[in-house]
Amino acid sequence: MAALERPGSTTTQRLLGVLLPLLCGLLGVFIANIPISLLGGAVPPPLLGLLPIYFWCLVRPDLMTPAAALTIGIAEDILSGGPPGVWSLAFVLTYAVVARQRDSFAGLSGLVAVVGFGAAASVACASAYFTIAALYGHFQPLAPILSELAMTVLFYVPTVYVFGIIHHRLVGASRSDF
Repeated sequence: MAALERPGSTTTQRLLGVLLPLLCGLLGVFIANIPISLLGGAVPPPLLGLLPIYFWCLVRPDLMTPAAALTIGIAEDILSGGPPGVWSLAFVLTYAVVARQRDSFAGLSGLVAVVGFGAAASVACASAYFTIAALYGHFQPLAPILSELAMTVLFYVPTVYVFGIIHHRLVGASRSDF
């Protein structure tokens, strides 16, 4: 058993490494839904909870599970104040698309990687848009969801660097590290 542990790692550090993707998602949801706007409400907040779902689903799918994506979606539903279940469904559907096409998304780099994330974020925003349309019986204006999509994609690049650092320093490369 000791051969599987990283040198100097404790049980608490390993547990933190396992929970870190979920905690990143929950922290992202919390930060995105803080009722403070630097731009006076001109643009909606990004879906910061979606960023760790995408990243960890590609990098460590054993740590970002559908249950974790659902938990992050429930937190987004609660804190955003929208209809319950909309973002939960959107995040789980996005997780399913990314998990199914993991090899395609993981092979992207540079600007194409941003476009790949944009495609995944489009799945989330489109599913939320159509779920809300089904709930209310009519289509809402497109501008708010498109601006939320744009803000989410804009925040992808700086956030992926932070997750990369977290991944290399705190989580580890493979399941055998735990």
